Amino acid sequence: MDSRTFGRVTLTLPGLDEPGLYLSNVQSLESGRGIVQDFQYTDADLRSLDLADTQLISGRITGLRAARVHLDKVKLHSVEFDNCDLGSTIWSDSKLSRVAFRNCKIMGASLAELTLDDVLIENCRLDYSTLEKLRATGPVVFSGCVLTEASLTDCDLADAVLDDCILRLTEFGKGRYRDLDLRGNDLSSVRGVAQLTRVIVDRAQEPELAAALLAELDVTYGDDLDDPR
Repeated sequence: MDSRTFGRVTLTLPGLDEPGLYLSNVQSLESGRGIVQDFQYTDADLRSLDLADTQLISGRITGLRAARVHLDKVKLHSVEFDNCDLGSTIWSDSKLSRVAFRNCKIMGASLAELTLDDVLIENCRLDYSTLEKLRATGPVVFSGCVLTEASLTDCDLADAVLDDCILRLTEFGKGRYRDLDLRGNDLSSVRGVAQLTRVIVDRAQEPELAAALLAELDVTYGDDLDDPR
């Protein structure tokens, strides 16, 4: 069983190369039974992808391009996404376990009420996305991702990891971030610094957090004031 370690967190990855597992090519992720299992879905170019009350189990999705994506009550287990462009994504009320996203674009997405367990998001673009009520019930890692102007609200990312990510104007709203590992990131322009209580950082990041806090407080430095004379 493949695994990856990031800091104090070890992820179990989708086991798609295990002996005896054969992935069949499928032409669609929809199924009348609501379950697609042991599958491979490759190089689809869609105007829209709409899935509801669906389970995707043991599968690899590669090169998927969809202009609009709407996923609701979708359960993923042991699934890989690679080099996918998911366009305008609305994803809600779903559970992901042993799922990996690699080299994907999920920009401007609305991700709400997702439960995450053993989820790796690696080298992905999530610029301008809204993450609301995400809940990490197991290991969760964002590695090498771009989250420019993304916002997080009411998320429970305790014990999760953000590693080598671009967090320019990323906004942390209220939520639970205890032991969220933020080492290896530039924190100088994050927003919502006061929400990041009990996170893990390196001592070298102290000036970055100070810069972010001062920017948020919109202070004026005395030596920038006009000479009253």
